[in-house]
Amino acid sequence: MSITKDTPKATRTALVTGASSGIGEAAARALAADGWHVIVAARRLDNLERIAKDIGGKAIAVDVTDQASVDKLAAAIDRLDLLVNNAGGAKGLDSVEEANLEDWQWMYDTNVLGTLRVTKALLPQLKATKGQVINIGSIAARVPYVGGAGYNAAKHGIAAFSRVLRLENVEVPLRVCEIDPGRVKTDFSLVRFKGDEDKANAVYADKLNLSAEDIAEAIRWVASLPAHVNIDEMRIMPADQV
Repeated sequence: MSITKDTPKATRTALVTGASSGIGEAAARALAADGWHVIVAARRLDNLERIAKDIGGKAIAVDVTDQASVDKLAAAIDRLDLLVNNAGGAKGLDSVEEANLEDWQWMYDTNVLGTLRVTKALLPQLKATKGQVINIGSIAARVPYVGGAGYNAAKHGIAAFSRVLRLENVEVPLRVCEIDPGRVKTDFSLVRFKGDEDKANAVYADKLNLSAEDIAEAIRWVASLPAHVNIDEMRIMPADQV
């Protein structure tokens, strides 16, 4: 297999989903600072437009749980060198016995099927550039915990999806990386606890916590490597989490 010649960064385009806040926003800003033209995509268009203006990028509203919305996004992108599948999240901490099926459905639709929809829709553009996919997973894919069955299962799905995507496209070659963060202080827990700020804040109290910018730096670094280098998996945790 021949080594793919690197494309100058000034001509490269990246798409970041879930880019209206948190890791997605930080990743978009880091990539733009590194010379990428960045398309930011999420449901909150007002936030996206603010970010796009700041970084000289482009904002496109998308709901990754809606196929028509994803198809519209893909139709608006002619060239793509990097896809960062960041849209996702968790809901609830119910036991298996008390599992809320609507929460489980949302987690699968957003984390697993959302990643599938976006990746599948944009594979032609990515293959054309011999590009790269970075999927934002979670340490939850590797370490089950009480109350986490739904999110654990969804992120296990992302791990399997990432590996198979790489296996199926190794001859392109399409690079695929899975980044699994540990505890990152963002709105993640606020979503999980459905707006309960006390419960959300308790997750991070009296602990070392990663920031969205920490994960964004990892994304930026993986994306900056030469075209013949693939980082298959990366796990990132604060020093007090094992």
